[in-house]
Formats: sequence, structure tokens, C-alpha cells
Amino acid sequence: MSTFLIYGQNELKGEIEVKGAKNAALKIIPASILSEEPIVIKNLPEIEDINRSLEMAEALGTIVNKDKNQCQIQAKNLNTIELPIGLANKFRASIMFVGPLLARLKEVKFPHPGGCVIGAGSRPIDLFLEGFQAMGAEIKIKNNYYHLKAKELKGCNYFFTTVSVTGTESLMMTAVLAKGTTILKNCAMEPEIKALADYLNEQGAKIKGAGTPVITIEGVDKIRAGVFNIIPDRIETGTFAIMAAATRSNITITHCQPKHIEILLNIFKKVGIKFETGNDWIKIKKNKNIKAYSIKTHEYPGFPTDLQSPYTVLMTQAHGTSLIHETIYDRRLLYTDMLTQMGADIIMCDPHRVVVNGPSKLYGRKLTSPDLRAGISMIIAALIAEGETEINNIYQIDRGYEKIDDRLRALGAKIKRCE
Repeated sequence: MSTFLIYGQNELKGEIEVKGAKNAALKIIPASILSEEPIVIKNLPEIEDINRSLEMAEALGTIVNKDKNQCQIQAKNLNTIELPIGLANKFRASIMFVGPLLARLKEVKFPHPGGCVIGAGSRPIDLFLEGFQAMGAEIKIKNNYYHLKAKELKGCNYFFTTVSVTGTESLMMTAVLAKGTTILKNCAMEPEIKALADYLNEQGAKIKGAGTPVITIEGVDKIRAGVFNIIPDRIETGTFAIMAAATRSNITITHCQPKHIEILLNIFKKVGIKFETGNDWIKIKKNKNIKAYSIKTHEYPGFPTDLQSPYTVLMTQAHGTSLIHETIYDRRLLYTDMLTQMGADIIMCDPHRVVVNGPSKLYGRKLTSPDLRAGISMIIAALIAEGETEINNIYQIDRGYEKIDDRLRALGAKIKRCE
């Protein structure tokens, strides 16, 4: 198993490029199943979750041709209605193949999706099932295995009792080939949703309102395919911005969209982090003192849950007390115990809230990455810390950050991958 060895407190400076959005790529790959024509996907991040998703597409009978950060997928001859258990258990986004398969073949079988500790059985798929059922699918469940079947999918009026990004995208994709009109209410509003809808509309879909709480989809008989350029990863953008601030570095983040992390940049102004922005870049300037500031995670355009753990690391270096309130996922604050082992002054109030007192001097330790976002936070903490930090289970980090060790070394970080 691979590990990272990181020697902290080295000066970082230079430019780092943002790759394509993981959460956009993991939706356009399943969306390729909606059409018999070949789709070309550009700006594809080279990460483990994408590899698993492409393997799933191939297992279903699609033809995949991949070349570095680009691939072509043709789903003319789908040859199975069943998601392989071995692949579905490896990543949460396997659930995104269910809707397109149901729309194309009117039947699908699959196990409960897997993933990291916050993405496995603790995250239910009831919103997906309720939506599919509202469109006319019959659902049978046995031993945590699902069988969905529909003679014909029909448009419906569905209200999300909980705002869900993947739920919104899944039902939106399914509805494009359903008969009649579907109205989805209380939808998520993330930029990745609008990007997916814009592409589908270019290929013949009739989707209105993507990026707002109400999306209307008029079903069509056929979806074409074309070229999909993946938007920059806003979570990676925010993570690099926080890393620069936490390590007190002069770093320019390129190939990004600053407007997608407006909430974070607004907080930077409040806590004293100086920066400049352009159309596709952000320059974080070296800072001396950071003021503590409390945050509460919220669906877009609120503070992203995926930036909560990097931000918590930042607050260990801030002057004062901050409250970190995680409202989206259970168990997402458990990583703070490892920050405490490094020297951070963090008090867990309950499973959803921690109090961070800073600034704290951090020291290198032997750590294990519990999930993707906590893993990148361990790296940021290690870059700040005195001495050597060893991070195990870095597959979780490779799931979402392309060649992160190479990119950090280019900034001056002392980080080594050990097999």
C-alpha cells in the first residue's frame, strides 16, 4: 500500500493548475449511456474515481478509448442491466449509472453503492428510489440488492425532501428519455448540474431551470452525443487557496473559476487573507495573521462540505476560536482526532460540531487518510507541521486529486510517495 512522507515547514511558491471537476466527470460518464452516439470528454482528471467509473462503463458494454486527459465513449451496444458488485462497491458514484440504464433499457440491477467511510452504507439512496418509483419503476430489494424495472418511464412531479446533488443529476438524466414532463423541486444548484444540463440540451434534451431549485424536463425520444468540456474543479480550487493561506505562501491558482468559490473568498476577506482574482486565476498572497471565523456547511452556493476539513486545518493556524458546524454528512468530523494528535487544540462538541482554538503548533505524526477530503487536509496539516508526517491509505487521496505529490513538489513541497 502506498504512503506519503512529508517534511513540513518548507516555503511554497509558484503556480498550480486546477484540473477538471471530479464531480462533473463522474456524471458525464454515466450520461454517455443515454445516447448510442460516441461522446468525447475533454479535461478529464486522471484520478482513481474516474478510472473506476470508466471501468464500470466498459463493464456495461460501452467502448471506451482513453488518452491522458481525454476519452471517447460509445454506448451503442449495452450488453447488461447489472452493475458488477466488485466495481459498485468501490465508489459511491456507481449509483449514477442506474438512472441512465433504466432510461435506456427499462431495467437495472445493482448493489448498494460503496465508497469511503462517509460514502458507504451510511448514505442512503432513498431519494433516488423514490424518484425512479415516481417515474413508474417497480422496485424490488433483497439482501441490500436492488432490481428496478419499468415498462415505460413517465414524467412526474417530484419534491426532494433533502437537497441532493447526485439525486438531482440522476433524476434529471433519467427524465430526459421519459415520456411527458418531469418537474423536480428543491433541487441542488451546483455548477456541475448546470454544466451537465447544458450539454444534454445541446444534444436534444429539453431541460429548463438547471442551477435553480426547480428544474423542468420535457422528455424526448433520443439524445445525441458530442463534446463535453469538463469545468474546473471548484473544490480543488478552494483546497489550493486554503493550502496557500495555511502555509503562508504566495501561490497563483490557474485554470479555475473564482466565482464558483465566492463564499470562501468572501471569508478570506473577513479573516485577513489577501488575494487577487482574474477571469481564470486566483493569487493568494503571503499573510502574517489570520483571524478565526466560524463556518456552517451548506448546499451551494453556501460553504461546501468538501472544503470543511481543509478549512478546519486553516483555523488551527488562526488567532481566536472558531466553530466548525458540519450539516451535510455524519462522521465527517472524525478526522479532527488526527489533527489533535498533531498538536491542534480542537474540542468535539458532538458529531456535527467542533471548536478550534488557535493558533497551534503542529508536529509530524503517522496518520491514516479516512476519506478523500480529510486526506488532502492531512497533507495541508503535514505541510504546516514541524518534522516528518507519514500518511497511509493514500488511495483515498488519489481518488480525487491528480498526481498531487508531483504538483506540490513543483511548488517546493518536500513530499515523497513510497510504495
